[in-house]
Amino acid sequence: ASNALAGEARRLGARDVRVIPSGVDVPAHVGAEDDPPHVLYAGRLSPEKGVLDLLAAANGMPLVVVGDGPLRRRVPQALGFLPPAELGRRYERAAVVACPSRREGFGVVAAEAMAHGRPVVASAVGGLLDLVVDGKTGLLVPPGDITALRLALERLLGDPALRRRLGEAGRERARAELAWDVVLERTLEAYDDARLG
Repeated sequence: ASNALAGEARRLGARDVRVIPSGVDVPAHVGAEDDPPHVLYAGRLSPEKGVLDLLAAANGMPLVVVGDGPLRRRVPQALGFLPPAELGRRYERAAVVACPSRREGFGVVAAEAMAHGRPVVASAVGGLLDLVVDGKTGLLVPPGDITALRLALERLLGDPALRRRLGEAGRERARAELAWDVVLERTLEAYDDARLG
C-alpha cells in the first residue's frame, strides 16, 4: 500500500512489487470547518501512533481526539472509536488533522483527511511520505519532534488561506489517486499483468 512497505517486501526477497494505495471514500461535498478552528487526531491510542507527542505539542490548543487503545487512561478526553459516518463529520469540522506516528505502513487517517479537504500535519515516516506532500497537501515534521509538530499546528491554525490551499490540493490528490474507482482499476490491472506475465 506504500513505497515504505514495498521496500520492506523487497528487503525480504520479493522481486516484482507494485504499490497500490488503499482506497478511501471521497465525499462529493464537504462542509465548513468549525469556528474557532481545532486540531483532530483519529486513531489508535498507542505509543507508535505518537498520540502522547501530540498531546504535548498541542498543549493549550483546541484538540479533539477520536480513538481508543492502551494509552486511553493517559488521554481521558478521547471520544473512543466512532462509526465511519460520524468520523467523516469529525474530519469535515476539523481545521487540521494530525498524524504524528512514529511509524506508519500506509496512513488511512491522512488519506481520509485529504479526501475531506483537510490539511494534514504528519510525521515524515513510512506511508505518510507517499500521501503528504510537504507544503502542498500538508506539512511534514520529523517523528517525535514535539517542537516542530507544535510549530506546524500553530502555523496552520493561524492561517486559514494556507489551510484552504493545502486542503484543496489534498482533496484533489485523494480524488486522483486514492478514490475507490482509481484504486480498483489499478488493482485489476495488477491482476491482469500477473495472469498474463
